[in-house]
Amino acid sequence: MSAGDSHIMPTYNRAPLRFVRGEGAWLETETGEKYLDFGSGVAVNTLGHAHEKLNAALKAQSEKLWHVSNLYQIPEQEKLADALCDASFADLVFFTNSGAEAAEGMIKAMRKYHAENGAPEKVTLIGFAGAFHGRTLAALAAAGNQAYLEGFGPAPQGFVQCPELSLAAVEKLIDEKVAGILIEPVQGEGGVRDVGTAFLRDLRALCDKHDILLGFDEVQCGIGRTGKLFAHEWADITPDVMAIAKGIGGGFPLGAVLTTQAVGSVMQPGTHGSTYGGNPLACAVGAAVMAEVNNEAFLAHVQDMALYFRQHLARLLEENSDMFEDVRGRGLMVGLKCKRPNTDLVAALRDEKLLSIGAGDNVLRILPPLNVTQDEINIAVTALEQACAKLRAGD
Repeated sequence: MSAGDSHIMPTYNRAPLRFVRGEGAWLETETGEKYLDFGSGVAVNTLGHAHEKLNAALKAQSEKLWHVSNLYQIPEQEKLADALCDASFADLVFFTNSGAEAAEGMIKAMRKYHAENGAPEKVTLIGFAGAFHGRTLAALAAAGNQAYLEGFGPAPQGFVQCPELSLAAVEKLIDEKVAGILIEPVQGEGGVRDVGTAFLRDLRALCDKHDILLGFDEVQCGIGRTGKLFAHEWADITPDVMAIAKGIGGGFPLGAVLTTQAVGSVMQPGTHGSTYGGNPLACAVGAAVMAEVNNEAFLAHVQDMALYFRQHLARLLEENSDMFEDVRGRGLMVGLKCKRPNTDLVAALRDEKLLSIGAGDNVLRILPPLNVTQDEINIAVTALEQACAKLRAGD
């Protein structure tokens, strides 16, 4: 290798930024430049950077015990599982390290449920166009994005994708081999599309009608991101199984599969496992995140900031109709549909010291920390305005 080449595998198109510290919604580079982080590590940094209570939880646990494996009982894991179940539909939890692993666990649990209940032929899972469930082969097959599957050999079987968010279209795909339906209540990578509360309710009724399972992927839209602890709560329905990650660890790698008693109880010893999943460090931080996020005042703040941001974005779109088509998403999971390549906007915003993320369907994705302030939103809106003006001037 020549000098200057990296030993890091080139799987990412990385921006030329090297951050060394952060505080709240702000990041600082090696050279001392400060950036407003409205990407939140792709919806991970729920409470921003270096949050006092997360730091304290990690430090306290690190001085006691890091890892023992799931060969033993883990009190920190039990505490977090209790908190998640008390706050949700779930009766049982399996901890993972990532969203992809949580999606994989959800897929296995949905199939195993039918196998253990006399219907082993029920293996097919119905997903939706534009979905993203992670980078494992099964998660990629569930989403059906051929570009991500290319070059990796035969994809796992037993997955079909519905081309539209239509109940009639979904029902056409249901046969005697279907085990359940997988959906993100708000698609992230696919373009920040809110699938709508009515559609989620219809899917719940459809699953009940056909005796199949409903699985939600809330890896990106869960843990307060939409203004409820879980996005599906807006529809006033519950799934049978759900995958979460990202925000639950607040920056520490952590995910989970949440299930009803009926689904989770089929996952007996030997059916699934994870060496690191739910270790004391991760669960101590996850419990601290839950303690902060899972209360009415905090979630009300998310809703208030989301409304404030939307009001400013409405004006921004009106004044920059040559740049944007519409605003998408829910809560502080925001997407701006672009009229020019979203990569142009991401780069222009980076020049204005605002971090954002691209998404599918040419969408600019904005994911501020959930404890964001009005002043920080004002700074972001100004950066958006300046970026649009400079792009226009350069045309």
